[in-house]
Amino acid sequence: MLINCVLYQQGRKVHEIPVEEIGNWVGRGDSFVWVALKDATDRELVALQEQFHLHDLAVEDAQHGHQRPKIEEYGDSLFAVLHLLEPRADQLAVGEAHLFVGRDFVVSVRNAAEHGFADVRQRVEAEPELLASGGSSFVFYALMDAVVDRYFPILEDLETELEAIESQIFIGGAARSNVARLYELKRRVMTVRHAVVPLMEAVAKLFGGRVPALCAKTQDYFRDVYDHLYRVNASLETIRETIATAIQVNLSLVTIEQSDIAKRLTGWAAIFAVATTIVGIWGMNFEHMPELRWAYGYPFALALIGGVCGVLYFQFRRARWL
Repeated sequence: MLINCVLYQQGRKVHEIPVEEIGNWVGRGDSFVWVALKDATDRELVALQEQFHLHDLAVEDAQHGHQRPKIEEYGDSLFAVLHLLEPRADQLAVGEAHLFVGRDFVVSVRNAAEHGFADVRQRVEAEPELLASGGSSFVFYALMDAVVDRYFPILEDLETELEAIESQIFIGGAARSNVARLYELKRRVMTVRHAVVPLMEAVAKLFGGRVPALCAKTQDYFRDVYDHLYRVNASLETIRETIATAIQVNLSLVTIEQSDIAKRLTGWAAIFAVATTIVGIWGMNFEHMPELRWAYGYPFALALIGGVCGVLYFQFRRARWL
């Protein structure tokens, strides 16, 4: 679905134009066109490919989707894939943004994501000097910066949830549920990491050393994007390490709980084993057992059983087995 197709000239928005008139403005050198689409169809992508002479491989990637975050150079143009992450009911929905960037055009395609780029358009239009200087490259930076900035609230949510789980680690009986929650949290951390790490490697090629000519004037801005990605990745690594430690602690607590249960069972088994042994001696039914005819034999046997069991119970309590 086409959202808008806007012409920019000398850093300022001129007006929206029909897609069919794009060819009248491409190649003039003093203007560029920004086309925004949502869940673009193959027909729409092919139409834009004809207008902007997009590379076949880039268009194919945009049509198929499910791509790894990357930035590829095709002649004088760039093609980028970014992951769009949106929290939905304790899950992270993963969408994609496909960006085609040339000297006189920007095509942004948003797939499977609700949060659009209207705020990015407002931002670049509010900075006409930078837009005039950087042109389509500045729009490319602004789009990428917006996507990366949206990772920070997700990161804060992950840290908050991890702190909540940590506060319950030593609550009795919660170890198993904590492990389940930690593994679910770890899965979401890996989802964010899969969006960040490949993109960080790709953005590193847009500043310093040999960079695409399109990005020559905006290297400092892409370095800023890289710094943001580096911060996100560093925080993710810290969260991963904390999760691993918390899982080990919880597993240890489960083992300790099981050991405590085994000690209790062992203690009671020992107590009843002694009682069973004493009772079993007088239950052998031999004929010559003088104590069987003793008037106080039964009370004595009960007292003996109670006394021995009491001593064992006291000893087990001192050892904290019961």
